[in-house]
Amino acid sequence: MAANPAYTVHVADVERDRELILGLWRGNLGDESRMARKYDWFYRECPYGAPLTLLLRHEESGAWVGVATAGPRQMMLGGKLVQAGVLVDLAVLPAHRSLFPALSLQMALMEAGAKRFELMYGFPNPKAAAVFKRVGYVPLCKLVRHARVVRHVGYVRRRLPAPLAWPAGLLLDAVDQVRLAGRSAGTRGEWLEHADETLSSLWSPDRAGDGPVSIRDLTFLRWRFDQSPLVDVRYLLVRGRDGTPLAWFACESREGVLYVHDFWAARGVAGPSRAEVATLLRCARDGGHTAVSIELGAAAAGEGLLGNGFVPREPRPVFWHPCGETLEAVAPADLWLTAADEDE
Repeated sequence: MAANPAYTVHVADVERDRELILGLWRGNLGDESRMARKYDWFYRECPYGAPLTLLLRHEESGAWVGVATAGPRQMMLGGKLVQAGVLVDLAVLPAHRSLFPALSLQMALMEAGAKRFELMYGFPNPKAAAVFKRVGYVPLCKLVRHARVVRHVGYVRRRLPAPLAWPAGLLLDAVDQVRLAGRSAGTRGEWLEHADETLSSLWSPDRAGDGPVSIRDLTFLRWRFDQSPLVDVRYLLVRGRDGTPLAWFACESREGVLYVHDFWAARGVAGPSRAEVATLLRCARDGGHTAVSIELGAAAAGEGLLGNGFVPREPRPVFWHPCGETLEAVAPADLWLTAADEDE
């Protein structure tokens, strides 16, 4: 006779189990009030359906000791629409943080996810990466933060004596301003408080390449950014000389840095042009920001960014698992990932 399992996994109901899940998160996943706001947005208001959430129970005590989730996303991959699941919010109580409980929870999530999603992907922290590998997820790419200074005085101050830093920084600013004005000639930036049809008109599956690429239509933008309680986003819309929409950047200002959470252009996976990115940098500087920061992976790091002086910084691993039989032979080609493909 087989021994009873020490732990069992159960499917959660996001309405019924809200307080239980928030309790498991408490002390594990960040500020309590922030996580409660995230729950109501990410778990209860997702336009693609409720996330797949599993609970881990310790059978001897009967206590709920862990939780893990795959949130639904729509993506293009290999020219077809696929249902994807982004792996988020893994939490196991401290007394049960041996490898086995977390491993059994993630294995159950992969098995259940394969019945609902055609691919699953996640951004584990270094401690969770070993669990992802043991479960069977494989590296997809690295999400790399790229940074670009647009006001140089503070940057130079860390490298030159104070009497020299100010004039040197102003000189660099003046040179950079002229360079960006030349590169962005024929384009102009326009700030929007909310996503609208102009932004979504730039999305087309025909420009999504082989993927995987999240569908960036109006439904996605409004839910992912406008309705999110976790970010305060404005959109920079870049237009051509005749007013034609060319690209957009979903931006948030924090402590003088302009963080770009997501972006898309009429060129699709070819990425925004050098002129369009130069417009972003010029508008960031005009808005008083000192630097621009973007996290992206693979195809998203095109010439428009690298050709405008963005420097790669900290990389983070991204793992994935193709679930559908038709996807097992698909190799990511025009992979496009940004911070928007995460859950915050």
